Amino acid sequence: QVRPIESGGGLVQAGGSLRLSCEASGQTFSRNTMAWFRQAPGKEREFVASVTRRIGLTFYSDSVKGRFSISRDDAKNTVTLQMHSLKPEDTAVYYCADREGGNSDTVEHYDNWGRGTQVTVSS
Repeated sequence: QVRPIESGGGLVQAGGSLRLSCEASGQTFSRNTMAWFRQAPGKEREFVASVTRRIGLTFYSDSVKGRFSISRDDAKNTVTLQMHSLKPEDTAVYYCADREGGNSDTVEHYDNWGRGTQVTVSS
């Protein structure tokens, strides 16, 4: 598998917005589900959001529901995570991942990962 590549991270003040992008190869993007996870220092990696191919069914963690939006562009092989109303607790390295199955919030269900992009939210 070719690793997806994340971009768009950075430093933002609380209440601000950021857009993360994940660029995948055609082979990777043909897999059914693309997802975003995040990992803060000293914490386990946690699910953020996922989206399936074809019908674009989305799934969000409770902590980001209503603030973050995931979407995919099949023509460009990209998945975007639009983040609004950011909080200091959203600070983490954000990872893009994919799997053959449907939406899942379980880290172990994903077998292809990018290297991550840092998001820092200042108070």
